[in-house]
Amino acid sequence: MTAELLIDSADLASPVRASTRLKPRKVQPLRAFRALRRLIANKEDTAQVFEIMNALAGGSVRRGYQKMLEESEGARQAYLMTELADRLQDRAWLETCPAGSVGEAYLAFIDERNLSAYGLADESRKVADTEIDAAHPHAWYARRLRDVHDIWHILTGYRTDALGEACVVAFSLPQTGSPGFGLIAAGVAVQFARARTGYPCARSVFEAWRRGRKAGWLPALDYEALMMEPLTSARSRLGLAGPTLYDRVPVELRNAYLGAA
Repeated sequence: MTAELLIDSADLASPVRASTRLKPRKVQPLRAFRALRRLIANKEDTAQVFEIMNALAGGSVRRGYQKMLEESEGARQAYLMTELADRLQDRAWLETCPAGSVGEAYLAFIDERNLSAYGLADESRKVADTEIDAAHPHAWYARRLRDVHDIWHILTGYRTDALGEACVVAFSLPQTGSPGFGLIAAGVAVQFARARTGYPCARSVFEAWRRGRKAGWLPALDYEALMMEPLTSARSRLGLAGPTLYDRVPVELRNAYLGAA
């Protein structure tokens, strides 16, 4: 059977397109550094994050997918191939999440910021050479990493200010092995160090990287079950409980480098 017979994109909520193979990813450092400059100038330009990720992905997606297959729950999730953007866009389902759960916290998070799973997916499609919608297991894994970003905000406790975003991407580096996360985190940490706030902003980013190394491996989780789990117990189970250096930075200084630029 061909990929066209296996997947009819017209029947899907997300625009997955047929593909039998993906092109090898070439590492493009100059492209990544140009995108980083644009991102530092405007942290809301989310498309630049995906530009950086595409430029530096190399074989990280393939290796991450292979790691999923080596874990029992990860292998089950790879078999199911649930499109998390579609699930997270289902407000009726999110509203069934119990009080105090990861899902309730996620719903409050996206409502407060007027975010949506499909909105993030649309940003990822702005990269000219993206293959994120391809009907391929590696592309599905890349979509999975994209779609859980805001859930990782909830689990780690980092918000969506400039420092919080840098901490989430620093956390994501050891979780995914994608150098793009490292470049973004390092670039923003340097800007915070230059801002000289008197608070541990740059150290918060480094601590987030260490938390990512020590935590359970998040890509393989059953996210549908996780959303129903109490947030406190989920954080404890995954090694993400406790205060952080980020918590010590006053809210009004978490965008400090933007004003100092």
